[in-house]
Amino acid sequence: MKNPEAQQDVSLSQGIRMMFYVMKPNETTFQTPEEVPDYVKQATPFFISLMLLELAVSWIRKGKPPGRLDDALTSISAGVVSRLPSLFFRSIELTSYIYIWENYRLFSLPWDSPWTWYLTFLGVDFGYYWFHRMAHEVNIMWAAHQTHHSSEDYNLSTALRQSVFQIYTSWIFYSPLALVIPPSVYAVHLQFNLLYQFWIHTEVIDNLGPLELILNTPSHHRVHHGRNRYCIDKKYAGTLIIWDRIFGTFEAENKKVVYGLTHPINTFDPLKVQFHHLVYMWTTFWATPGFFNKFSVVFKGPGWGPGKPRLGLSEDIPEVTGKEVPFSSLASYLLKIYAVVHFAVMLTFYEETFAEKATLTQVALLLRVCFIILTLTSIGFILDQRYKSCLVDLSLIFLLVCKEGLTPRVHFLCFIFWIFFSICIAFWGVRSMKQLASGLWK
Repeated sequence: MKNPEAQQDVSLSQGIRMMFYVMKPNETTFQTPEEVPDYVKQATPFFISLMLLELAVSWIRKGKPPGRLDDALTSISAGVVSRLPSLFFRSIELTSYIYIWENYRLFSLPWDSPWTWYLTFLGVDFGYYWFHRMAHEVNIMWAAHQTHHSSEDYNLSTALRQSVFQIYTSWIFYSPLALVIPPSVYAVHLQFNLLYQFWIHTEVIDNLGPLELILNTPSHHRVHHGRNRYCIDKKYAGTLIIWDRIFGTFEAENKKVVYGLTHPINTFDPLKVQFHHLVYMWTTFWATPGFFNKFSVVFKGPGWGPGKPRLGLSEDIPEVTGKEVPFSSLASYLLKIYAVVHFAVMLTFYEETFAEKATLTQVALLLRVCFIILTLTSIGFILDQRYKSCLVDLSLIFLLVCKEGLTPRVHFLCFIFWIFFSICIAFWGVRSMKQLASGLWK
């Protein structure tokens, strides 16, 4: 029997509790996957609220924001890109699970039992630990997961920096649960496990005392995001830190953590953030002699090389001095404000696309996705100070304004954006336009 309450919005109390994985079994038990709410989608206002709270706390305690605008825009852009495939396809993590459940299950645990709920909590978290560990130890999986680690800041926006490809390997590690656990229970915990990991991406929370023994906390996860040698390949936990303690990947936070990739990519281009390691792998694959060596490039660790152990050598990891300066945009404050306005227009278009996807054709969806990707790329170019992005902006906004069928709100935002673009062009001045012209003809 379908639960009539399933698709209703969560209450304020439920929304707060779902972000910390403290929902009750009787609140989140459903008979079929179709009844399970989209908790991640409903969490959007709580993402925003927690980021504003982090900003306020950081400003009060340290007198500065918890991160940089350019890095935050890039992180949120990656989150936007990671969700675009869901406009066309159902999540492979759930689709594959349902297929295994329907064809190969050994027996069925009761979907409405609290014991099933708690067992699934442990099972999903255990599966996540091993997926996360393999995402660091298998190069082809790291090519996707590195997107999340490319931020040199550590704040709540970093949690949104997700890979568009990661879900195409993560489903494998949850598949054994489909032999006994109903898909509806799995669908709930898959979302809660993800939501829990949002709040631990912050520096405003120090140590949580006894909770550090059991739960994954901001202190634990800061180590995981570090590029210090003592942080590499440590702390893969989702919700429970016990897996790291059991399997020998625990390392306490001690020296100041420096965040990001061991070899920073120094760009805000969202496409490079997503795909640069795949390009590196492709080049390395063809440059490495021998079939087994080529195989190792794909399936051994990202630090592997001929004659090295599976995960590479620790001495190949650059030493951290503590004086590292994160890569920052040299764009003026005006240009950064311009990028924020541009980004706000894109987000409005993005949200309306998801809201209207049932009424849009596949061609219309594809065109909208292309527009979103081009817009994000243009913003990345602006932050990277690649001036040829200006003509891309003009083309994009002109096409959007001329597009019929858009809501008055989007047209109004586009008009405001057009005026703002003109003001920015005027302030850039002759020198900037000369740089633009020279860049276009390179």
